[in-house]
Amino acid sequence: MISRLLRVSTQRLFSTCRVVRQQEPDFTHTIIGAGVVGLAIGAEISQQFPDARVLILEKNGNYGEETSSRNSEVVHGGLYYPEDSLKTQLCLEGKRFIYSIGDKIPVQRCGKWIIAQNEGDLEYLEKMDEKAKRLGVPTEFIGARQAKGEEPLIKARAGILHSPSTGITSAHSLMDYYYTRLQEADGSVALGTEVVGIKYDQAAKQYEISTKESEDDTDESYTITSNTVINSAGLHAPAISNMLLPESRHVTAYYGKGNYFSYTGKPMHIRRLIYPCPSPGVASLGTHLTIDLGGQIRFGPDLEWVDNCESYKVNGKNLEKAYEQVKQYIPSMELDNLTASYCGIRPKIIGPDEKRFQDFVIREEEGFPGFINLLGIESPGLTASMGIARYVCKKFI
Repeated sequence: MISRLLRVSTQRLFSTCRVVRQQEPDFTHTIIGAGVVGLAIGAEISQQFPDARVLILEKNGNYGEETSSRNSEVVHGGLYYPEDSLKTQLCLEGKRFIYSIGDKIPVQRCGKWIIAQNEGDLEYLEKMDEKAKRLGVPTEFIGARQAKGEEPLIKARAGILHSPSTGITSAHSLMDYYYTRLQEADGSVALGTEVVGIKYDQAAKQYEISTKESEDDTDESYTITSNTVINSAGLHAPAISNMLLPESRHVTAYYGKGNYFSYTGKPMHIRRLIYPCPSPGVASLGTHLTIDLGGQIRFGPDLEWVDNCESYKVNGKNLEKAYEQVKQYIPSMELDNLTASYCGIRPKIIGPDEKRFQDFVIREEEGFPGFINLLGIESPGLTASMGIARYVCKKFI
């Protein structure tokens, strides 16, 4: 229902733009992509700048249908990334914000254990603990007796680092909160509206954005103008960027599919998230255990490189591999207790052959004033969403 209503209002909105457009652009700020980050940016601009005319364009029939709604819904502690990275900075700010609105959205500070099974793992955890202290992030080592009393099913042969500020939330509730803030400040969302072209008018110093209704098979399109364009299209951000930037500056999109596995055995009373130590050189945190707000246990995600971002068919080929990883920290786990459940796709801008760390890319593109590119916004994007929004506002708006 909400999708249909917004699409009707979008048609009226664009019709009005065509009638009243003079020298001023239709909107001061247009955001492409209504995932959790795009909604956060739209809400923050609308709230901070009362005179702004903000529009969010979304090709799907509702907001948050892709990466934002297909993840672990973890409120990350901010421990895994380089200290001077945007991922660390914006994750920590976003985490503080999510907990600050805990009276408005469901959020649970359940904590997380990171498990060491050998001396190499333990050394990793000791370095992580030192970094956490420098960042002001609370961590503590858990002794074997305490661990057995609190989580008797969990096996850690070398040590456990506890991250008490890690938690879980509802991605949809967070997006609903941002959407409501956007509406309160008279911002607009155009659902079912796909961007098919972008041009920069040097003389007018504004952008022309060509759009079409996603379900429309005709070539009919609407053109709107905007002072600022913020590319927050997630999986499709490279394609949007490549519409405007010269070929020498094109970005290649890579897609990291993550399959999740549900637990279907007798009830396991595990009260917190359980993560194994990451394997060196692997672009994944391993098969970890998460719980949702209803207490359901799931494992994952794995990492499967795919050629496109259109298929959300779950691939269970790594189920046995996931089982072997889970059995390291839950010895009682049985293979029959796991079943392939759902998947998400992570927007990446480095491929499987590159093992380096890739930070968030958030920049105004040279030669295109007011075009703000957000590329590679994967985990911890949900946690960092308001951190990203405030960074964009402070640095570019």
